[in-house]
Amino acid sequence: MKRFKITHTTQYDYNEAATFGSHELRLRPKESHELRIESSKLDIQPAALLYWCRDAEDNSIAFAEFTEPAMQLVIKSEVVVQQYNEAPLDFILTKNAELFPFTYDARDQTYLDYYLKIPYGHAGRRFREWAAGVLNSAENLETYAFLSHLSKKIQSEFKYNVREDVGVQTPEETLTLGTGSCRDFATLFLETARFWGCAARFVSGYLHTPSSSEIPGATHAWAEVYLPGAGWKGFDPTIGSIVGAEHFPVAVTADPESVPPIAGEVLCSAPGQLTVGVWVEELDSDEPAVQ
Repeated sequence: MKRFKITHTTQYDYNEAATFGSHELRLRPKESHELRIESSKLDIQPAALLYWCRDAEDNSIAFAEFTEPAMQLVIKSEVVVQQYNEAPLDFILTKNAELFPFTYDARDQTYLDYYLKIPYGHAGRRFREWAAGVLNSAENLETYAFLSHLSKKIQSEFKYNVREDVGVQTPEETLTLGTGSCRDFATLFLETARFWGCAARFVSGYLHTPSSSEIPGATHAWAEVYLPGAGWKGFDPTIGSIVGAEHFPVAVTADPESVPPIAGEVLCSAPGQLTVGVWVEELDSDEPAVQ
């Protein structure tokens, strides 16, 4: 087990007092047998009334209701988690799912239908040819090997680009541009997996990046595929690997457009200036949790 502290600060500065509508906050990691929340703290200025719920996909969402205008909005989340996903390859698939492509049994098919639908319709010829080429270029048609091949193919063929724009690129746009952000690569991965009959979903969360950045953390996106016998397994096409102890899921969805960390209406004559900071720090076993 590893312990991590995740700090996510979002600050908007306005040139006049802004009025804030209801805000949806997706900042709390998803708890499971692989990840447990040890402590958490959420500070918001100006003060807001908070209430929590779980949506239809079991994501934890905080709704913030504001009563007073302000020239600055600050949302700071601090969470300490226990991460148990240190052996992500420790799973066994059912016989019918060992080789790719495979078919879900009728019961799974019913529950997974939402994650099998094609968000972008495979309308583009370029995407269909690319998706077919992924299977043709795979040297090993074991299911995990194919999905790992898909993840590594995206990582090696496309250039990573930090994109501040809202939303995601369609698979056709990513193929045409040859570049994309983590959320664009996750979308291309899940669309290709669905093309071949796999239930796949988009995941937003955090990534611990101690070796690649002076700031050891970032918001991040990847994809999960439902594998009979193993359940939902994560693949990160931005770095070309299976998801493990450095990944911290916050929200999952069939629709890549629907899970921004913070969303809400602001009434002001001019857009605010946004500053975001994310830190994911590994803790020693005896370091205190968030107070």
